[in-house]
Amino acid sequence: MHELFIEMECSQFTKTGQAACGDDVRFLTVDKEKRYIAALSDGLGSGVKAHVLSTMTTTMALRFLQSNLPTLESVEIIMDSLPVCEVRKISYATFTLFDFALGGRARILEMGNPGYIHLRGTEEIGPVSERKVQSEHWPDRGVRECDADLRAGDRIIFCSDGVTQAGLGERRDMKLGWRRSGVLKFAQEKIAADPEISALDLSRQIASTSVGITKGVCRDDVSCVVIYLRKPRVMRILSGPPFRRENDAEYARQANLGEDHVVICGGTTVNIIERELGAAVKISLADMREAGALPPIGRVAGVGIATEGILTLGRVLSALEEGRPINGEPAAARAILARMMRHDRIEFVVGTKVNECHQDPNLPQELELRRSVVRRIASLLERNYRKTVKIDYY
Repeated sequence: MHELFIEMECSQFTKTGQAACGDDVRFLTVDKEKRYIAALSDGLGSGVKAHVLSTMTTTMALRFLQSNLPTLESVEIIMDSLPVCEVRKISYATFTLFDFALGGRARILEMGNPGYIHLRGTEEIGPVSERKVQSEHWPDRGVRECDADLRAGDRIIFCSDGVTQAGLGERRDMKLGWRRSGVLKFAQEKIAADPEISALDLSRQIASTSVGITKGVCRDDVSCVVIYLRKPRVMRILSGPPFRRENDAEYARQANLGEDHVVICGGTTVNIIERELGAAVKISLADMREAGALPPIGRVAGVGIATEGILTLGRVLSALEEGRPINGEPAAARAILARMMRHDRIEFVVGTKVNECHQDPNLPQELELRRSVVRRIASLLERNYRKTVKIDYY
């Protein structure tokens, strides 16, 4: 259980005609406690005001959950703190909160949102226990508190009512909307077709399908969160020759992780892999045509893909820093970024022998030493993309 990876992802669409999404989703990982927290809130109405309500709710909820504040006290503070709507004269935001520590049970709190879905494979699993928490200050707003027993392979799905109410009053076959039952059936079908579908892909498909029900027009803000417990997907990036040549064989063995999980960055690194593993890099005409601003991708049969070194890693770094879309990057950088997004644990195997050409003062200033670039990439992956990163030096 302690070796599991908890994949937490969300997909959102903003109500048509609004500049800000009235839903807010936040995730928090407490590494020391091996604890994973998620919060989804749907603010009253839509637009900026709803965004303020939902953002306040998720921000406070994460802090209260992390601090283990009692449920009733947390809910009352949240409701007392929300600003009052000038039109309806009420302060309100629904929420779903998820709190799970590896080795224990998950706690799920719901107020006003559609009920969560717990799937083990395609089978729906009910809560281990369930209770209702009622506030004297807010008697009309009860909180459902559930304990769930999670195992490897389980998924938790929860969403805003923009998903379950899609099609409400618009389609004869959905007089009451898509409903929770429709989301459940859809998720079961997708998992049956692809048992290892990622949390990101499943959340995207649920959210986009709900929008498709109303022919691409969002009648309400749409948010879908999927949490998936599974073994981590590991990716390994080898770059730079080892400091000592006698370590080349051991270094090359680090590439034996599978073709879909290995990237070799740098011509010298590729030469070492070819020599030690008896594999050859091949570049197709299609790869050359699609290369763009960077040298083309090579493919090492049985090992992985091969790219140019420091320039490509530098392009990956700048894309992560600026949050640029992957599709706009040159093929080599795009391939590395796409693999990073598909994996949970990114392992860098970095050779420490200095490449003299990188010390040329006539080269562009942004051409940094390999180790510095890797450290910055690692920091961004951990901070902005919730990846686990390991760096080994040779």
